[in-house]
Amino acid sequence: MVNTTVELGTLSAQLLRQSFEFSSRPEMLSLCPLYPSPPKPSLPPTLSLNPKSFNLFSNASLIRTRSLRPKSLKIQSLDAAQLYDYEFKVAAQFHDDHMLKIAIIGFGNYGQFLAKTLVAQGHTVLAHSRSDYSKTAQDLGVSFFSDPHDLCEQHPQVILLCTSILSTEPVLKSLPLQRLRRNTLVVDVLSVKEFSKALLLKLLPGYFDVVCTHPMFGPQSAKHGWNGLFFVYEKVRIGSEESRISRCDKLLNIFEKEGCRMVEMSCAEHDKYAAGSQFMTHTVGRVLGMLNLELTPINTKGYETLLDLVENTAGDSFDLYYGLFMYNKNALETLERLDLAFEALKKQLFGHLHDVVRKQLFGNAEKARTLQEDYVKQAQNEAALVSSSKALRSPKIVRSDDQKAQISDDNSRLKIAIVGFGNFGQFLAKTIVRQGHTVLAFSRTDYSDVAQILGVSYFSDADDLCEEHPEVILLCTSILSTEKVLRSLPLQRLKRNTLFVDVLSVKEFPRNLFLQTLPLDFDILCTHPMFGPESGRNGWNGLSFVYDKVRVGSDESRVSRCDQFLDIFAREGCRMVEMSCAEHDRHAAGSQFITHTMGRILEKLGLESTPINTKGYETLLNLVENTAGDSFDLYYGLFMYNINAMEQLKRLDMAFESLKKQLFGRLHGVLRKQLFENADKSQVMQEQALLPKPSQNESALTPSLESLNVQKN
Repeated sequence: MVNTTVELGTLSAQLLRQSFEFSSRPEMLSLCPLYPSPPKPSLPPTLSLNPKSFNLFSNASLIRTRSLRPKSLKIQSLDAAQLYDYEFKVAAQFHDDHMLKIAIIGFGNYGQFLAKTLVAQGHTVLAHSRSDYSKTAQDLGVSFFSDPHDLCEQHPQVILLCTSILSTEPVLKSLPLQRLRRNTLVVDVLSVKEFSKALLLKLLPGYFDVVCTHPMFGPQSAKHGWNGLFFVYEKVRIGSEESRISRCDKLLNIFEKEGCRMVEMSCAEHDKYAAGSQFMTHTVGRVLGMLNLELTPINTKGYETLLDLVENTAGDSFDLYYGLFMYNKNALETLERLDLAFEALKKQLFGHLHDVVRKQLFGNAEKARTLQEDYVKQAQNEAALVSSSKALRSPKIVRSDDQKAQISDDNSRLKIAIVGFGNFGQFLAKTIVRQGHTVLAFSRTDYSDVAQILGVSYFSDADDLCEEHPEVILLCTSILSTEKVLRSLPLQRLKRNTLFVDVLSVKEFPRNLFLQTLPLDFDILCTHPMFGPESGRNGWNGLSFVYDKVRVGSDESRVSRCDQFLDIFAREGCRMVEMSCAEHDRHAAGSQFITHTMGRILEKLGLESTPINTKGYETLLNLVENTAGDSFDLYYGLFMYNINAMEQLKRLDMAFESLKKQLFGRLHGVLRKQLFENADKSQVMQEQALLPKPSQNESALTPSLESLNVQKN
């Protein structure tokens, strides 16, 4: 209620006439309208003013005579948002112009997922499903209809099909289309498009509009919003009227407002891309899901992408995956290519293994002779080392305080010799030099120019390097060449307490090799930085560094030296994980080897980015990128020198075969059902054709017999 008080004694007649208007009916009084044009509704009877009661204009003395006691007029009016109210009409018109009435058919997980955003944007949402989701619909602000006839009689502007691929046809056939308006827009959100387009054109009347869409995301991949995610659509059939074109644009604007990347694309083009991306993603995700992959204490970035992939695809039903396979004509070719790539990788692995075994068999005689010669040389070298050490003994040296301080400062820095100065050796050297340590390097290939740029002293002769007496020998060789390189080093030229460190991706193999090859005086530290030049290009912070102090002397200086070396990685923010070599290999076989295997299989397929990449497919592309830079020798080493790798390869093979069996088994079931149903139908038709046709008398007799039966009943 609005109270307005007017002091008549202080107002002029002109001001009064400008402020109030009397209608032609004397009992009506209304305020001047704030908005032009709308008719002025009458006030409720309880609020109407009778001029006779106030006698405003008949008694002119009230206006002319200022000396009279002023009388006040209190006007009470009600501004209610009634159906004929102008503001209400404007609001209603705005809603009609910008909002849609959308009926979701199939109100399961995905239908509810879309409904949340539709309701949030202000659209009217109805829903129908075979299951009773009335309670969920109520919570979401959606009107739920268990009977499709009731829903269709509400005349929604848009029918949004959110059914599974397999159930779309029977659901569409069950809808009472005759109860809808003849220009209704029908939209699907299936993951395959040529199938849905053909089905909608076949089953829907020609006066219905059709838009085929595919939101390239779901509840899991879009849990943080739709911004930047792909929405693919094709306007299959839209009427030429402006209202129908506008309605289609309003629907697409729903997704555009949420930040989706809108891609207009034909259904055929979509399916060609989707077979190579979406079907591939779901296939890899399901194969890995069968392996029951778990988090480990030493996850690599690549392995975590696989875990994310499994999580993103695990929530989807097998019906969805089977639909991607069954209703996309490109899917079978993709599956065959994946199968061939896996077989080619296994052939490459086992072929390499065969060469190694063959070489071992035929090289035993040569190896025995070489070992004997090495033994003689080693004995001679040890004798020479003993005599030279006696000659070089010197008296104890007394140093000043300044000299001791200088030595203490020097002791905070290490002299590290990197043996194997390839890609990974250079990668580690950059950080070690930056931290102020002295770095030497040796490699079979000449990297002297690279070493100079990095501030590293390069040695082409291993003897020269060892005579520099580095405190740490850091082996950065490949797995396959480690044993050969280690045996070629002139260990006699090193200090007897030198610390040997490896950075191989397998740990039991170098541990055993060091213990068998190195003298007991040497310290041994087995490590594995769980990153490389690609995954660690933006820093090492948060990345795992695994180590096992296999053998470290009890002297304080040797313990301190080991800690100083580990501190290089701790200072860069690495997650320092102390773990036995055996435990490392058990975890690594289930994570690192699987990651590299999937990366190499996908690399053989030549996967490429598409205009409609899903998050899962981008995960696969990133995986290929992260593993493509590693040599096959590294991958073969992961397989050959980790006793758990063969078991993981077998499990992966069995999972892939199981998935194919599941797919083709279901396909066989569908074909078998069709064959036997067709046989039964043809048999019934043949039997009906053999039955004698009833004569006219028999036809006339039939109704009378039926009526007799009815009368008896």
